[in-house]
Amino acid sequence: MANTAHLVRRQSSRDLNPQRSLDRLEMKEMRGRLVVENGASSSRAYGATNAAFDDSSPGSKIGKVTSASKLAGSAEGKAMFKPEGGEEERESWDSKLTFLLATIGYAVGLGNVWRFPYLAQKNGGGAFLIPYFIMLCIEGIPIFYLELAIGQRLRKGAIGVWNQVSPRLGGIGIASAVVSFNVALYYNTIIAWCLFYFAQSFQSQLPWAECPQKYFPNGSYVLEPECVTSTPTQYFWYRTTLMVSEDINSPNAFNWKIGIALVIAWILVYMCMIKGIASSGKVVYVTATFPYLVLIIFFFRGITLKGCTDGLRHLFTPKWHTLSDPVVWLEAGTQIFFSLGLAFGGLIAFSSYNPVNNNCSRDAIMVSLTNCLTSMFAGIVVFSVIGFKATMSYEKCLELRNATVAAWNAASSAASSASSSFTTAMSAVLPDMPECDLQKELDNSAAGTGLAFIIFTEAINQFPGAQFWSVLFFLMLFTLGIDSQFGTLEGVVTSIVDMKLFPNLRKEVLTGVLCLTCCIISMAFAHGAGSYVFVLFDNFSGNFPLLIIAFFECIAVSYVYGLKRFADDIELMTGSRPHLYWLICWKYLSPLAMLCILVASIVQIVVDGSGYAAWVAEKGVTERHEWPVWALVLIAILILVSVLWIPVVCVARMFDLHIIEDSEKAWFPAADLREFHGILPHEVTTAETLLFCIREDGSEGLCCPTGGAASSDEEDDDA
Repeated sequence: MANTAHLVRRQSSRDLNPQRSLDRLEMKEMRGRLVVENGASSSRAYGATNAAFDDSSPGSKIGKVTSASKLAGSAEGKAMFKPEGGEEERESWDSKLTFLLATIGYAVGLGNVWRFPYLAQKNGGGAFLIPYFIMLCIEGIPIFYLELAIGQRLRKGAIGVWNQVSPRLGGIGIASAVVSFNVALYYNTIIAWCLFYFAQSFQSQLPWAECPQKYFPNGSYVLEPECVTSTPTQYFWYRTTLMVSEDINSPNAFNWKIGIALVIAWILVYMCMIKGIASSGKVVYVTATFPYLVLIIFFFRGITLKGCTDGLRHLFTPKWHTLSDPVVWLEAGTQIFFSLGLAFGGLIAFSSYNPVNNNCSRDAIMVSLTNCLTSMFAGIVVFSVIGFKATMSYEKCLELRNATVAAWNAASSAASSASSSFTTAMSAVLPDMPECDLQKELDNSAAGTGLAFIIFTEAINQFPGAQFWSVLFFLMLFTLGIDSQFGTLEGVVTSIVDMKLFPNLRKEVLTGVLCLTCCIISMAFAHGAGSYVFVLFDNFSGNFPLLIIAFFECIAVSYVYGLKRFADDIELMTGSRPHLYWLICWKYLSPLAMLCILVASIVQIVVDGSGYAAWVAEKGVTERHEWPVWALVLIAILILVSVLWIPVVCVARMFDLHIIEDSEKAWFPAADLREFHGILPHEVTTAETLLFCIREDGSEGLCCPTGGAASSDEEDDDA
């Protein structure tokens, strides 16, 4: 009976197919009449819900379009893509420029300004660019391309995308959402610090320019001893801003200044995200472009400063011997990975709002190169200023040295009559002889908060009109951070919406609840030990989990979804098939790079240990402390709370337990795209067979696709 029923269903399907074809022909004819009779193309907005998409693919040709329903003339005679059926309601970008600015703003962040320059000068100067660009080609652009393409094809957030690739891999999306949530918690603390410094920059004299005075009951005063021991910028950062405690076990009092700044920062993030990409898409016109304006201003200011050439020479002079150090390659790969914002789910969410025929390959290359060139340009700006600061410090040292030598000469002439007195005077002066070395001053740079809030502010103190430059600098840091912040949170919000966890909750309400929750939890960073907790989150909440997630993303696409199927999808969307190089990266090079970086990072921690820099008030310096036991437990929780979702969801599916409910496949007009681009069935090449085990029938070795490309295309068309 089962066989009979199966034959009946197959026969019924064949009987219905001619009718479906006739219906399609009638629909095409009707659409063609409407286009010809009305003589105007649609002017609806750019995006996934628009029935007329601008064709931006290089492979499209008007002559290939055989149906009038696919071609609408514009003023320039440009081909327009008009799919047969409409799509489900989904947000869309206002324009291609909005998407590019949002993606660039998301990828270009604080790490481009305060981490890349430090890594470059530390790891061989100009020689560092070799491993940097090699890792960009092996892991950076390929994974960026993969995330944009898979999000645009499956048209869901990270959780929906990986659950559709395979229900057993849905944990990849949950892991991305959890990591994004953890990173968003501490990342907004940086924005709060920038807001605090920004507000302080409007004073008549910058509060970190000089040491504060310590008053006594009798009315006398002295300069704060701790500030004199260190520097005014260090004192203002550790004592005034952070109210730092002696270690992570001593939180001391609540830092109400940073607490208020955090509340303001979360309100600003919510205002940027309140309408989803409709509001954040408008904000990026400012947040993505303003940092470049400020960098250009600082560039022209920096190259006119005394000592800028010394700073640039220090940054770019190649030290070729460093290329044999595996740590240099590890840090190059790590910087590329995290500066592009890979594996957070934000890129997948952004691309899911694009038109189905958007050229994602071109976007991936353009945004990735923009990110890297921004890092290099920021390095030039930063080290031109650091060169100026080092030169000023060096010249002050020389002045002090000359004064010391003059005092020594005076003492020697006064004591020339008595050799014993001369020896005593010389021994009293010589210990105070300062050691002046420009190279050491240039080496005295820092990464992260040390560069932004100590080194750079110290240099700004010496600028004429320091308040103006301080306002510009911290406003730039704020705009760099906030678009990366709401890009990270967008990955969380989109995943929750796609999972339909709260189907009756409006998106703006959901975003508000999420921001409020994050704001409350982030108060853990607003006390004396908050900066140490921040370092813990910064070092462990994202690094290892993101590497593991990116590794499984490559495995999911290459060995589960299927390389040929993925390449077919990209060809349908863009009109051109991805080059063999991208396929090699996705299946072999990128996962291998992720695995090597992960293993090397673990080995480095095992060998060197892990700790944090605690401020020692008596000495005016930081000293390395080991993490206490409770902090190690928190580190383990931060890592496991995200990555454990990958095996948990897989095992649950094996026992038919649905942590993630399956949803309908998103709209994808495969037949319309194939006809529009004039795509013929791809014949498997010898290279594809040898390299990827792709057989002539399209199946692949070492993979278990969730469904053939042909069958999925037919389902999408029928829907």
